[in-house]
Amino acid sequence: MTYEDLAGKRVLVAGAASGIGRCVAERFVEQGADVVGFDRNVDGREVPFRLLPVDIGVHAQVAEACTHLQDESPHLDVLVNAAGILRLGRTEELTLEDWHACLDVNASGAFYLLRQWLPLFKRQRRGAVIHVASNAAHVPRIGMAAYCASKAALASLSHCVGLELAPYGIRCNLVSPGSTDTPMLHGMCPTPADRQRLLLGQAERYKLGIPLGKLATPDDIADAIVFLASERAGHITLQDLVIDGGATLGA
Repeated sequence: MTYEDLAGKRVLVAGAASGIGRCVAERFVEQGADVVGFDRNVDGREVPFRLLPVDIGVHAQVAEACTHLQDESPHLDVLVNAAGILRLGRTEELTLEDWHACLDVNASGAFYLLRQWLPLFKRQRRGAVIHVASNAAHVPRIGMAAYCASKAALASLSHCVGLELAPYGIRCNLVSPGSTDTPMLHGMCPTPADRQRLLLGQAERYKLGIPLGKLATPDDIADAIVFLASERAGHITLQDLVIDGGATLGA
């Protein structure tokens, strides 16, 4: 689908080197947007957009990169935060590094980005912000305390920021994927048998299966994000679109 209003728009995508973030960035390029990507893993990546080495979990890196972009051109039309990391383990087994890594990237990273761009968005009185959270923000998972907590924090942050931005005509939404066929999922479920268990459910983790009987693809998530960034979603804000094949039963 073509969104003509996205042609020529300036778009920043965090987490753009792989997985959902890369698919999102490429989709905006296809729409004719001017795309800049942030990622901490950029070595050897050949992508059809500008990709900068930025770890969004490190405030100084975010501030420096965003200041540089604003010096180049003091406007931004769309901010997409698709960066995320996963650390597994029961709460008493998690290391402090695991806990802080999830919070630093999945929650604080969004805050660092927003601090840099909110004043500009308010001056412009236009723009769209989309965060990629997770259906894990909606339901508890055994062994995923750090990840669930960080994504729930991201969701609440997005809603609060959306309220602040609404008087300026700026929309702020969430997309919350379920199990998606990405490198992160392959790290958690390395074998076809593991991925089949996701479809059927994992009783020991109180994790329901996927009613549609299939994993999401990065394209499924990117389609929703591009829509939310477009004028066709011009009256949608403060929403959390869960894309998980029914795994949270509409939660």
